[in-house]
Amino acid sequence: MAQYQDVRTGVGIRSAEIDAGLRAHMNKVYGTMSVGMVITALAAWAISGLTMTDSPTQYMVREGQFLTDFGYALYASPLRWVVMFLPLVMVFAFGAMINRLSAAAAQLFFYVFATAMGVSISWIFLTFTDFSIVQVFLITAIAFAGLSLWGYTTKKDISGWGSFLIMGVIGLIVASIVNIFVQSDMMMFAISVLGVLIFAGLTAYDTQNIKNTYIAHAAHGDREWLGKAAIMGALNLYLDFINMFMFLLQLLGNRE
Repeated sequence: MAQYQDVRTGVGIRSAEIDAGLRAHMNKVYGTMSVGMVITALAAWAISGLTMTDSPTQYMVREGQFLTDFGYALYASPLRWVVMFLPLVMVFAFGAMINRLSAAAAQLFFYVFATAMGVSISWIFLTFTDFSIVQVFLITAIAFAGLSLWGYTTKKDISGWGSFLIMGVIGLIVASIVNIFVQSDMMMFAISVLGVLIFAGLTAYDTQNIKNTYIAHAAHGDREWLGKAAIMGALNLYLDFINMFMFLLQLLGNRE
């Protein structure tokens, strides 16, 4: 009987340790993601401020505002393709290098990626009103918080969503590239609606996956691996948020 009580006590202590570790792990994931979001917002805002001037140069943005030479290179020259696809290339590179990077190096890479993403999406400040950007950001934040909370707390196993959602993301990338050349408003609307739904699902899926991954590996006590897993989880949730925000902005944003 005493041995049985000892076993129960040991299991309870271990369970409590895992719960405390999981909370710390999730706090690191959300904290890293939040810092990345701030870096992205600051980079996008700073770059957009460098692209317009009241003195006519080469390209008019709107009445009385023109692109600077830097802005022209960024948005109206072939360099825009580099700026547009650099974050995508960095995501694939990060996935390929994550096992060789230390946790500190992975975190630094994530922050560099967040900066590149800010430069890549800085055009939204030239296209949409500041009020609508803030409004859509708040809508996205509320939706993201609710979806992530559901993914964390639900007892339903949604791991089966993964392959379907990843296929949807690949389809979105292909359709978005095609629409760069087609320039169809109806196609853009359909892509945006599907994008919101797919990344809403990914938000819940990724949150549950981060939780389950930690629980499965916590017993091994590999702090370095868990540190890198937290960075990778932060990157996944960051991408879910950014993409959901961008698609909602296409649907709800007021253009200048």
